[in-house]
Amino acid sequence: MQPANIRFGGGAAATMLHPVVAVGVLIAIVLILTLPRKKVIVAFLFAVLMIPWGQVLVIGGIHFTMMRILILAGLARAVWSKASSSESWFPAGFNGIDQAAVLWLTCSFIIVTLQWMNRDMLIASLGNLVDALGGYLAVRFFVPDGEALRRTIKVFAAICVVHGICMINEQITGVNVFNLVGGVPIEGSIIRAGELRSSGMMGPLGEGPFAGVLLPLFIWLWKEEKSRMIAFAGIAGALAMLITAHASTPWMAVGGGLLGLSFWPLRKHMRVIRWGFVLTLVALHLYMKSPVWHLISDVNITGDSSSYHRYTLVNQTILHFWDWCLLGYKNYAAWDWDMWDTSNLFVTTALTGGLISLVCLIAAFKRSFAAIGTARKLVEGDRRQEWYLWCLGSTLLAVVVTSFGIAFLYQAQLELFALFGFIAVATFEAKPAVVPAVAPINQREPTRTLASARTVPSFGTNQLTGPRDRY
Repeated sequence: MQPANIRFGGGAAATMLHPVVAVGVLIAIVLILTLPRKKVIVAFLFAVLMIPWGQVLVIGGIHFTMMRILILAGLARAVWSKASSSESWFPAGFNGIDQAAVLWLTCSFIIVTLQWMNRDMLIASLGNLVDALGGYLAVRFFVPDGEALRRTIKVFAAICVVHGICMINEQITGVNVFNLVGGVPIEGSIIRAGELRSSGMMGPLGEGPFAGVLLPLFIWLWKEEKSRMIAFAGIAGALAMLITAHASTPWMAVGGGLLGLSFWPLRKHMRVIRWGFVLTLVALHLYMKSPVWHLISDVNITGDSSSYHRYTLVNQTILHFWDWCLLGYKNYAAWDWDMWDTSNLFVTTALTGGLISLVCLIAAFKRSFAAIGTARKLVEGDRRQEWYLWCLGSTLLAVVVTSFGIAFLYQAQLELFALFGFIAVATFEAKPAVVPAVAPINQREPTRTLASARTVPSFGTNQLTGPRDRY
């Protein structure tokens, strides 16, 4: 039986498109098709992350959200650029991160379609595939190098400023500015434990985590002298979003990011720290009366967190492994109270895409961490490059922690895709530090030249790690 919370083929019965939004989308499409490749990401992200999800064009019963239309425009630009020039879709190569991410999104589509064997579900799944896989490919194409990467982080900072101001206004006036055009997923003010939770465009559990995971990147941007003003603005906007959301998951994202940054002095000893963490979890599991993942239920930062629900999601998914491992499972709502609300990226992936999709998602995270670790060792001695990579790793850790509280749906998933692209580009462009060659003993005053310097092979070459698309 179809779960009560799912209505495939539903949605808006008619087009909901504000004139201002329509004009904005048309301008964005023109910019996406005409701007230089490295600058398209500015127009793309601003349009996607400023337009409510509910703004939709219904044609023949098929729903085209504005995000979906913009992704299709981005893909069209990418295909046209690829066909008319020698530009590569993946300048850093179709690496292990890309392979795992594309497999995750593709397998999720195939398995959920087989799970339901329903025409309406097939249509809905095709739309979700455009949003997910299409969004991933578009973001990867528009962030081809380090220059575009830095520009994208600045765009995220500007977006946080706008959203932060709107959410502060919502606290003061009770009016959600984004809902003035219609299409905000959660209408009206949300009051929880006596506190108003600003919804913004993506809801409290969309806006808060979106800002929380970006803080390490804004801190890195602060170190760049020419970018301190936009970095400061991004940090201020992100903090405004975090505070006005009044939720625990966003602060868990902040905690994960700051924890990653705090290990900076111990960066050369992370292998010991990782194994120490694993052994600690095993010891706690053997010592505790409850399973170790019961610790999730103790996380209550705001005093009104639904942390026990997050524990239940993980616990019931583990207990019902054989129900979902092959082709996912659609009747999970009957497992426990509120199980329909799968606010956990790993649980959502498992229940909709089965074990193979979950393994691909974990592989994408694992390969991202591994790529950062390899690149950091390559540039060891160049503190600026090391810190840059370390901030990316801390952001990734924040995403992993946040994934136990949200599922990164709709516009928020583009943030995850952008991070995978950042890591692919940054690790590919990592350059080894130049180490002076050791002069012969009988040479009194050796001449220092670039040719006489010993360099470590550049990252991604056959000399170090094999083909360029492998880490």
